[in-house]
Formats: sequence, C-alpha cells, structure tokens
Amino acid sequence: MTPPIASMRSELRALPRGAWILFAETLVNRLGTFVLVFLVLWLTRIGWSAGMAGFAVSVYGLGGLVASLAGGWLADRLGRRRTIAASMFSSAAVVLSLPHAGGVAAILALAGLAGLTSELYRPAASSLLSDLIPAGHRVPGFALYRLAINLGHGIGPAIGGIVAERSFVWVFAADAATSVVAGIVALVALPEGRRSRRDEDPVGGFRGALAADRSFLLFLAATILVTLVAFQSTASFALQVRESGLTSAHYGLLMSLNGLLVVLFELPLVGWTRRLPARPVMACGIALTGIGFGLVAWADTFAFFALTVVVWTMGEIVFTPVAAAHVGDMAPEALRGRYYGAWSLTHSVGIVLGPGLGTALYAVSPPGLWAACAGLGALGTLLVLARPRAAAPRRAGDGAGASVP
Repeated sequence: MTPPIASMRSELRALPRGAWILFAETLVNRLGTFVLVFLVLWLTRIGWSAGMAGFAVSVYGLGGLVASLAGGWLADRLGRRRTIAASMFSSAAVVLSLPHAGGVAAILALAGLAGLTSELYRPAASSLLSDLIPAGHRVPGFALYRLAINLGHGIGPAIGGIVAERSFVWVFAADAATSVVAGIVALVALPEGRRSRRDEDPVGGFRGALAADRSFLLFLAATILVTLVAFQSTASFALQVRESGLTSAHYGLLMSLNGLLVVLFELPLVGWTRRLPARPVMACGIALTGIGFGLVAWADTFAFFALTVVVWTMGEIVFTPVAAAHVGDMAPEALRGRYYGAWSLTHSVGIVLGPGLGTALYAVSPPGLWAACAGLGALGTLLVLARPRAAAPRRAGDGAGASVP
C-alpha cells in the first residue's frame, strides 16, 4: 500500500535546519549579486562600446561554464560547505578588484574570474540540499531554494540601481560585502554535507558513469534545449516587444511579471506537481516553455505579450524544481556534486549560446525564431519522455541516490 503523501505545509516544516540556513545564505548572496546586472552599464560609462561591453558579459558567462564542472568536482572532493565558502570569498576579492582594473585585458580577465568564482557555489549548494533532504521530499526544498534566488534577483537590482546613481565602486563593494557575509554564514552555520573519496568513485570515474547513463544524458540534452529557448527572454523577446511598437518600460513590466509569477505561484504549484511522476511533469514544463515562446510570433499587444509570459513562466515553474530534485535522485552518491555540475553546465551553455543564436536567427526571420523555439520545446519534451521507464511508478522528486531510468 502506498503511504499517504504529506501536506505541503508539513513537508516544509519537516525541512532540516541546515536547509533553512542555506536558503538564508543564498538570499543574502543573491541580494548583492550586482556585477552581471550592472556590468554593461559600468563599462559603457567608462567609455567602452556597447559591443565590447556585451563581449565582457560573454566572458563572464564563459567563466560560469568553467565553474559548472569545477564546482561539481570541488563539491565532491573538497566538500559542499567549503566549496560554497570558497566561492563567496574568492568572488568578493575579484569583484572588489574589478572597478580598479586598468586596461581592457585586465577587465576582461577579471570579468571571467567573476563568472567563475561567483558561480562556483551552485553545484555545491544543490548537492548539499540533496544531502540534507531525503529522496521523495526534495522538490519543495528546491522550490524554496529557487524562491530565495528569485527574491534576491527581484530586490537586489533595485537597491543596486539606487547605489549606482552615486557610484559604481559602491555597487561592487556592496556585492563583495554580501558575498563575505554569505561566506561567513556558510563556514559557521552550514552543515558539511557529503564528501567523497576517489576510491568511492565507480569504475571509470565520473566520465565513465556519465557516458553509461543514457537516461541522464537525454535529460541533459532536454535541459539544454529548454534553456536555449528560455534565454530568448533576455534578447530576442525584447527585440520583438520593441518591434511591435511597445517601449522598454513595457518590456520591464513583462520581465517583472515573470518574476512575480514565480514568487507567487511556484510553491503552490509544487504542492501539486510533487505528487505526480517526475518525467511527465518535466515534459509538461518543457512543452509549456516552447509553446509560450512560440506564441510570441503572433503577439502584437501588451496583453498578448503578457499572455506569452504567463505560459512560458508556468513552464519554468513546472519544470525547474522537479528537474533540480531529479538530478539528486539520478546521481550516484559519490558523484552527486559532479552530476549537479553537469546539469549546471547545461544552463551555462544556454546562457552563452541562447541570446546570440536567437538574435542571429531573429535578424533573418522573427517568425522563424519563434517557430524554432516551439520546435525545440517539442524535441525537449520527447527527449524527457523517451527515457526508459522505471520498474515501479515514481513521484516527482523520488529516488534512492542512484541512477534512475
């Protein structure tokens, strides 16, 4: 007989103390994450062209790419808590140096290091959350973790904008200060989590395990596709809004709508999706994302654009918490950090490639871009559903710490 599923409120109350400390530490860190948001504005103010400033953002993204794999390895070998603290303290040092750098090469190098150090913590934080929360109960935990990130991203830039009116040096100083506070919290209050030894790795190590885990590889491919689509919101979507005759203020409102929907509806929706099998839930989220961006081809009013935002934001809300928990369920315990690093890498690939590829295709054919988004969403949906079924049905977030079909 299947045991009854606990209520969402009881699930949240049952989260361990270490998980709540991680949520608080993440919120503090995200409240002060200003560099990526204000990097272009600062560089253009000091005389850089828009193209060079955009290139610096790409270099930051490349640093994040390296951080995905390095952070996963460190999370397993150095430990979750130490990796998080190392990310925070090294990020603070780099960010403090950035406004005092002289010359294009130095600034670009520091931009790459900023991306590396600031993103290094992600696989460790996700791995720690999976260590702390038992299989079958991880989805609400990852939803709260995302809530902390989104609250920080929603509130922080507004504060940073006020500070930037006075001095960009203070913007970078505030970013560094919040990173130092987050690092101290990590060292003093976070639990250590799991730390693996080399002799615990399976035969063939991480690369061998990953190459043999077809289910996880298909999942990664699906995540890359949905991320390529989702990051059109930062580039091509803005161009389409402007092309329709709307203003930058309208685009800002649409992006605020995305954040507001995530904050208001992710936890309530998770209360429902966590009861369902993981693969169909993830497939539904990917499909909604593709449909939402596909609809942009017909949007010509603010209300229609807002409808598309609602659809693709629902896709994000449905897919991401379940997918984040599912990585922890699929990963062998000794490789959990590296599995999360591989998953984080798919997001970095989407960030680096998505906007550039999208705007290039948009320049050729805007309807073609939005049709491609719908097509990629459909393909990602099929990849998730094509994974071999388990012998017994599973709820979203269930797992036993081993590779799951």
